[in-house]
Amino acid sequence: MDIFIPDIYQKSIYTINYKKLKKNGIKCLLFDLDNTVAPYKVSEPDAKVKELFARLQEDFKVIIISNNSKNRLRPFKEKLNVDVAFNSRKPLKKKYKKIIELYHFEIDEVACIGDQILTDILGANRMGFTSILVNRIAKYETIFTKINRFFEGFVLRKLAKRNILVTGEYYD
Repeated sequence: MDIFIPDIYQKSIYTINYKKLKKNGIKCLLFDLDNTVAPYKVSEPDAKVKELFARLQEDFKVIIISNNSKNRLRPFKEKLNVDVAFNSRKPLKKKYKKIIELYHFEIDEVACIGDQILTDILGANRMGFTSILVNRIAKYETIFTKINRFFEGFVLRKLAKRNILVTGEYYD
C-alpha cells in the first residue's frame, strides 16, 4: 500500500512549496497535464499557468509528462516553452527512464506532480522520485480516467482509514 502514498499532498500546483523542493535538491519537475495543469477540455494554458511555469523554469527543468497524444501536448509545449513526453503509459517506467537518461538527472533530483494515484503517484514512487499529489482541477474526465478513479477510491479509503492520506489534509 505504501507504493500509493505521495510524498507531498497539496491543493494545487500553485500551493506547492517549490523553494523547499529546490532546497531538497530537486532539479526537474514532471507535471501531468490533464486535470493537474489544465482541465481536459482546455486546449492551451491560461495566463496563470504561463506565469507559474515561467517562474519555475528559472530554477528547474520543467517537463509535461502525459499519457495523452502529441497533438494534445503540442500547444502546451509551444506556449509554455517546455519539453513534453506524450503517450507515456504511466505508471510504467519506460518514459521516466528515458527522461532521466536524456537530461542526466539522478532519481533524487526529480519530482512528479499529478492528480491521480494510480498513474502519477504510482509511477513516481515506482521510480523513486518525489511524488506530489494535487487535487484534480475539473470534474470532466475521460472514461479511462473514470475507471482509474473508481479503483483509486478503494486505495484512498484504505489510506484514509489508516489516517495516512485524508482528502483535504495537505502536507509537504
